Amino acid sequence: MRRFIFVVLCLLVHPYSTSAEVTSVSVTSRTAVAGGQPFGATGPYERLVGRIEFALDPVDPHNIGIVDLNHAPRNSEGRVRFSSDLYVLRPTDPSKGNGVLLFEAANRGRRGLLGRFNRAAPSSDPTNDADFGDGLLMRDGYTLVWIGWEIDVPVPLLRIDAPPARLPAESDDRLSVEIMLNQRVTEAFLVDDPAGRPPVIYLPANRESPTDVLTVRDRFWDKGEVIPRERWRFVVGPGNLPQLRLETGFEPGRYYRVTYRAAGALVAGVGLAAIRDAAAAFRYRSDLPIHGQRAYAFGVSQAGRFLRQFLYEGFNVDERDRRVFDAMWIHIAGAARLGFNERFATSTLAELFTATQFPFADVEQVDVDGTRGNMQARYRPDQRPKIFYTNTPVEYWGGGRAAALTHTTIDGKRDLELPDNVRMYLLAGTQHIVAPFPPVRTLPVSGAVNPAARSGGQQLNNPTPQNNVMRALLRAWHEWAAAGTPPPSSQYPRLSDRTLVRIDAIQFPTLKGVTDARGIVGPARTVAGKVIPLPYLVPQVDRDGNDLAGIRDPELAVPLATTTGWNFRDPLVGNPQDIYQLLGSYIPFARTTATRQANADPRLSLEERYRGVDDYLQRIRRSAMDLIRRRYLLAEDLDSILERAKNHWSFATRAEVPQSADRR
Repeated sequence: MRRFIFVVLCLLVHPYSTSAEVTSVSVTSRTAVAGGQPFGATGPYERLVGRIEFALDPVDPHNIGIVDLNHAPRNSEGRVRFSSDLYVLRPTDPSKGNGVLLFEAANRGRRGLLGRFNRAAPSSDPTNDADFGDGLLMRDGYTLVWIGWEIDVPVPLLRIDAPPARLPAESDDRLSVEIMLNQRVTEAFLVDDPAGRPPVIYLPANRESPTDVLTVRDRFWDKGEVIPRERWRFVVGPGNLPQLRLETGFEPGRYYRVTYRAAGALVAGVGLAAIRDAAAAFRYRSDLPIHGQRAYAFGVSQAGRFLRQFLYEGFNVDERDRRVFDAMWIHIAGAARLGFNERFATSTLAELFTATQFPFADVEQVDVDGTRGNMQARYRPDQRPKIFYTNTPVEYWGGGRAAALTHTTIDGKRDLELPDNVRMYLLAGTQHIVAPFPPVRTLPVSGAVNPAARSGGQQLNNPTPQNNVMRALLRAWHEWAAAGTPPPSSQYPRLSDRTLVRIDAIQFPTLKGVTDARGIVGPARTVAGKVIPLPYLVPQVDRDGNDLAGIRDPELAVPLATTTGWNFRDPLVGNPQDIYQLLGSYIPFARTTATRQANADPRLSLEERYRGVDDYLQRIRRSAMDLIRRRYLLAEDLDSILERAKNHWSFATRAEVPQSADRR
């Protein structure tokens, strides 16, 4: 493999020009990947690693919305400088690519495109053949781009070095942080929670301050019980990060909230400008080492909420009012945005609940206080991107993300008509992040990276695949953005056909050992300091408990189990009356009629549904062919879908699958 290192420094001729947002791009490593093998007609790929330097004018109208940018130090030209990590995978011969710069907003500093679209194994630095899976993105010719935008992820993950905010001496801003753990401990990082978020980086201004408050509660929206100050204190943990020490120990599964005066504020909102300016520079300038004719943006979960914030705050136009991204794909974000552009911004457990704020939809609405707005209100028609929204049932059921509000009125009583530049899809029967197959139920370790690889739920994790559908939607998304070819019709639950209902109208079957989902606490928001419930609307289910609406992968359309967007917490990780955030359930059908009847299970057994494996696979094939015809699956994926279904049948028809599997 050919390896060499070089540095390219691209400086603007006129530092005061309106295109001075990107001042330089330094490529410190350029390496062939996958052994130099060609990916179809696109040919071989290479990896570029480096840094990108930015300079922002705080008084430019496009930048004044960045919180505390006016408090950041400025250079002699009056600009605020900062830099970010850069990582690119592109065709060695860019002329053989499709001309698209596909930006992924890295989720917690990690790259996920290859796993999601190429069926590749996870890799922190894709280099070998196996790291590129079946090469779909490469065969289609994309240049993949990652720019660091998060301030709190550790090296070597993708991050941004944001400028400090020199706050006025009289500033007394308080930071509130949520903590939840799955085992009893006496010391914990701030935000050392089950979703694996990085710890909060802001130290307390005074570790002994009597005005700092710690509370505890069992449900997020409950009023917390104040823990006496003498029972807890701040300590400095590894990496000079703040920790809390609680004399009596943190109880697993409970919500702890610490509110304190923090120090060391950073201008986190420059991450929005970094993505904007890098994409604009790479598509509109020819003097940089990366270039493309079009730019698309893709973001998952927190990164999807980041893109919703990016879109809402008007960052899809650069400082010359040119459109930045031609297409955006926001995945599993629900109706939430990311509270990243604020003082002492950090990713916290609270954002699962509090980030759902008006406006929720891309359609003009009026809020309860008379405010008018929609997600695209800041753009002219020619500046608006073509948008895909994809969600799972999790974003309807839990975490306060209230996905239904992206396509219903605020009162939850009427469906909205989506704008022409928006398509929306429910990936029916899946969970937030796809669990490994076969499904397992292993107790989580605090701070683990992938919430889907562990459970802590009362039921098995939900492994229903998303990528079969998403690979097909990727092709349709590009054809829509590049050639104007209409994508497949939106598929999501609606009030009008009763596939979207209030939670008390859900028709989920009564199953032994399965907690009633109607007891889940719904979403809310805070308005003028008051907690106001939001409509709790969820996808209606069939008699098996499986989603009726949305795109139904063959494994859901021809089911071997009930798969949901919720899963209650296991008693061993505490708080079993609450759901385990972001998890779904896999509740297998009985193998035989006798077992079904013994468990009083109203769902038909496998032997009552199918004549055997051949019958099952024939039905899977018919379902897949229908989705291929409708452009929700790729024909090239049929064999892998059938192979997976065959393995699923073997798993489901072994000796009865225990509903409380091993607890390693």
